[in-house]
Amino acid sequence: MAETAKILCPDKTVLIPDIEAGCSLANDCPADEFKKFREANPDHYVVSYINCTAEVKAQSDLICTSSNAVSLVKKLPKDKKIIFAPDQNLGRWVQKNSGKELKLWPGSCIVHETFSEEALMKLKFQNPDSKIIAHPECSQNLLVLADFIGSTSKLLDFISNDSSKTFMVLTEPGIIHQMKRKEPNKNFIEVPDIEGCKCNECPYMKLNTLEKILHCIKHKNPSIELESKIIKKAYTPLKRMLDMSL
Repeated sequence: MAETAKILCPDKTVLIPDIEAGCSLANDCPADEFKKFREANPDHYVVSYINCTAEVKAQSDLICTSSNAVSLVKKLPKDKKIIFAPDQNLGRWVQKNSGKELKLWPGSCIVHETFSEEALMKLKFQNPDSKIIAHPECSQNLLVLADFIGSTSKLLDFISNDSSKTFMVLTEPGIIHQMKRKEPNKNFIEVPDIEGCKCNECPYMKLNTLEKILHCIKHKNPSIELESKIIKKAYTPLKRMLDMSL
């Protein structure tokens, strides 16, 4: 996301508390390997989820978020062949809800891949009146059990608009803090991972600490630096997303 900010505002300084605070999903789609994938499918239009590297964005025709992915894909011509990258779980969900057949890059997020279906079912048995809410990056066996599937912002909207008092949350557990602030009288249950512990926290997000933020502000580093040619190429699909979202 820091790279996205730099692409959209190349003349501004973009700081990040820890330069290693990347994304497992972005790492799962190396630019050189993705280039070979694209070259093997030269007649395909490339739609990439925003959680990818600047180099992959530069190889894309359109960028999307989990909130607008379905609506953007629906706007593409019916006969257009589409590659969707890098999250295959999100891609399958977009395919189902858009009615478009997509060629999926086989990437995934380590957080959303590790939730335990068995633990989820046990929690549901213990909390029969609760609702299961999930981010579309979760694997398909979990999404079929969900009462609601949506992006982070849509999950936050759902808990406020729904009458249920208890929710089982299938996404990065940091969102539960926001949910509790928004709906302090409702209950939110974190689902354990396949190892049986509540350790679905994103290790990359947790690299950004208060101490590092203070250092970052004081010393104006680390900063995001990108080659101008990458910025120029990556800007086009991002701008297309913004224009199509109006």
